[in-house]
Amino acid sequence: MKRFPRRLLLALCTPLLLNACANIGPPEPPSLDLPKPPSNLRLTRKGFKVTLTWTVPTTTTDRQTLRSFGATRICRGLEPQLTACGTPIGEAKPVASASKSQNPKPSASYVDTLPDAMQSDDPSRFVTYAVEVQNADGRSAGLSNQVRVSLVRTAPAPQDFGAQVTAQGIILTWTGQAPPASENLRYVYRVYRHLEGAAQQALVGEAPATTERNYSVTDVSFEWQKTYEYRAEAVTIISQKDQAPLELEGDDSPPVKVYANDVFPPAVPSGLQAVYSGPGQPPFVDLIWSPVTDADVAGYNVYRREDGSSPTKLNTTLVKTPVYRDTAVTPGKHYFYSVSSVDVRGNESARSEEAEESTP
Repeated sequence: MKRFPRRLLLALCTPLLLNACANIGPPEPPSLDLPKPPSNLRLTRKGFKVTLTWTVPTTTTDRQTLRSFGATRICRGLEPQLTACGTPIGEAKPVASASKSQNPKPSASYVDTLPDAMQSDDPSRFVTYAVEVQNADGRSAGLSNQVRVSLVRTAPAPQDFGAQVTAQGIILTWTGQAPPASENLRYVYRVYRHLEGAAQQALVGEAPATTERNYSVTDVSFEWQKTYEYRAEAVTIISQKDQAPLELEGDDSPPVKVYANDVFPPAVPSGLQAVYSGPGQPPFVDLIWSPVTDADVAGYNVYRREDGSSPTKLNTTLVKTPVYRDTAVTPGKHYFYSVSSVDVRGNESARSEEAEESTP
C-alpha cells in the first residue's frame, strides 16, 4: 500500500476541517408556533347581520410554517380601538390544514348578529371588531387589524314585492314604511336583478323613501325571452361631516322570478295613403305610410278588401319599408287598404285605418 507523507495529509485535511467548522452556528430557539395575526380583516353589514372575513394565517410570527391550528376568537367592543379581546362573542372553527405555499390562501368567515339593544338611532355610534387566531395550545400573537361599522338601525325590508311584464317594461312594485328622515339620516329603496343562472347583479333603479306606502320602479333595460330574478332593499344613508356618506343595506325583500315573454304587438301604423296610377302603363295602386318607430319592428303586412268583403293579405313576406305597390288591380274596382306592423317575435299589431282608392 502506498503511503503519503504526513505533511501532505495535513494539507489535505485542513480545508475539510475548516469547512466543517464553518457550518456550525449557535443553536436556534424552538418556534413558539404563534399564528401571525391577520392583517386583512374586513366586514359587510346587511340588516342586523355583520359578516367578517379574513385570510387564515399559514405562517408563525417567526416566519415558520404554522404547525397547529386552534380556534379563532371573535372580538367586539364599543371602544374605537380594542386593546384586548376580553370575552369573545364567538369562535370560528379551526381550519383542517393550510400550507404556506397554498394559493389562493384559505379564508374564514363569521356572521355576528347585532343585539337589538346595541342598535341605535345615533349616527355617531359604531362598533369595533377584531379576530384573534390561536394555535392548538390556545396561544396567539394578538389581535388582527380592526374594523368598525355603524350601529344605526336599518329600515325594514320592502313588503309585497311583485312584478308585472308590460309592453313598456317590467314594473316592480312594493310597499314600504321607512323611518322618518332626519338631518343626518335618509333612506332610499333600490331594486336589483340578475339573469337566471348568473351571479352578477344589476341595479334597476331606486326610489327615495318618503311618507308614501306604495312604490314602483320600471325596468326597461332587460332582454325579452329571458328569465330574471328581482329583489328590493332599503338603504340607510348616513351623512358624515367632511366625509363621504355611509350606506347600510337593509334586509332584502323575498325575490321574484320573472320570465320576460314578449306577447305585445308593436304600434299600429298611421298616415296610410293610396294613389292610383294607370294611363299609358299597367295599372297599379301605390301605398305609403308613416314608419313605426318601435325598436323591434321586423316589417309590415298589407291588406286589401272590396265593398262587402273581408281584408286579404297581399304580401307573402314581410314588407321591410313603409311603401307598397299593388299591381294586381282590376279596372272599375273600389279598394280599401290597411297595413299592420310585425315585430321580430311575430307579434302583429292591429290594422291601420283604411285608405281607399278606385280604379277607372
